[in-house]
Amino acid sequence: MKILVIGSGGREHALAWKISQSKRVEKIFCAPANAGISEIAESVPIKAVDINKLLEFAKKEAVDLTVVGPEAPLALGIVDEFQKNGLKIFGPQRFAAKLEASKVFSKQVMAKYGVPTAEFKVFSDADQAKEYVAKKGAPCVVKADGLAQGKGVVVAKTIKEAQDAITLIMQEGVFGEAGNHVVIEECLIGQEASILILTDAETAIPLASSQDHKRVFDNDEGLNTGGMGAYSPAPAVTPEIFKYIEQKIIQPMIKGLAKEGIVYRGVLYAGIMLTAEGPKVLEFNVRFGDPETQAILPRLKSDIVEVMLAVAEGKLSSIKKLDWDDRACVCVTLAAGGYPGPYEKAKVITGLEEVKKMTDVIAFHSGTRKFGDKIVTDGGRVLGVTALGANIKEAITRCYQGVDKIKFEGMHFRRDIGVRAV
Repeated sequence: MKILVIGSGGREHALAWKISQSKRVEKIFCAPANAGISEIAESVPIKAVDINKLLEFAKKEAVDLTVVGPEAPLALGIVDEFQKNGLKIFGPQRFAAKLEASKVFSKQVMAKYGVPTAEFKVFSDADQAKEYVAKKGAPCVVKADGLAQGKGVVVAKTIKEAQDAITLIMQEGVFGEAGNHVVIEECLIGQEASILILTDAETAIPLASSQDHKRVFDNDEGLNTGGMGAYSPAPAVTPEIFKYIEQKIIQPMIKGLAKEGIVYRGVLYAGIMLTAEGPKVLEFNVRFGDPETQAILPRLKSDIVEVMLAVAEGKLSSIKKLDWDDRACVCVTLAAGGYPGPYEKAKVITGLEEVKKMTDVIAFHSGTRKFGDKIVTDGGRVLGVTALGANIKEAITRCYQGVDKIKFEGMHFRRDIGVRAV
């Protein structure tokens, strides 16, 4: 089989790496890829959002299955276009992708089908939103409606913080059209967990649980990021909690989407807050999480290509269950100086060859490119150093041993990834 992976981040590196282990695969392409992905797949210089060129390429190369990593091409309708042309593709159609592309749509569907989530109100007028915050008080959460690369959510501890966020999103337009509407939510308290489910709209198979670390600094301080690290499994998600999430959140959501005329095929990612009243949804995403994928896939023993094909063809019931490695996995993100704000690129990375010599440790590339015979930084999140261990504690130790071998100017990372699970 020929597989095309779309995207250029750590998630896509992890997907390509896992796909490369399938006996069914003879060739992997990745568009546009990065320095790490190019070691296992042929790089294709087409942007992830250039759907026409990607379609043309997939036809020309007779690609058997396309796997979409990021949310932007899904929101633009890449799945619809490929399917119209008789090509197999893993991911939900454009209308289904609104679950992530519009926080307003997502919250409205949850409310309609009784999926537990935070209380919320939607605003298209900044002054009315600020007035509501002044009355309601803080803490609260301010969310830009549209896609904002994981940075459109502000957890405001004070009324002023919330109102400043509304100014930035709605009046200064830092996220463009994504900020035309905002959702203001109650602030949920508890531990976060990421639950990813593979579904073809009929059958749903969960992936192993994981936990992401969104804040840039240790002890969950600083700004929200796309993710500074993750670990799997998440001990906070007990079998009882997992069952509750499946029965009260995932199943009602998939059935609710079907009633809305949405045949959801792909991976459905539920960001969950484990509150004192029970699990509640923070957000839904319509693709694999980043960096959760890097912490989950090294534990997957099943052939991922078989499973993705079954999803794309609507035959997931043929897969009885997934096989998992009992070991734990931890991923630590190495970020560029200044991230999640403005950051510099083209810093030379050293130590990658040393990490390659380690057993069960891998550096997934997120924002890298080749520059002559060197590999340099090319994004805010640069690498995701990932390690397996007998338990979370051992995986943490081995992961940071890998981190300590890598250097680039301005590099920063959290030192407490996975600690809350120990």
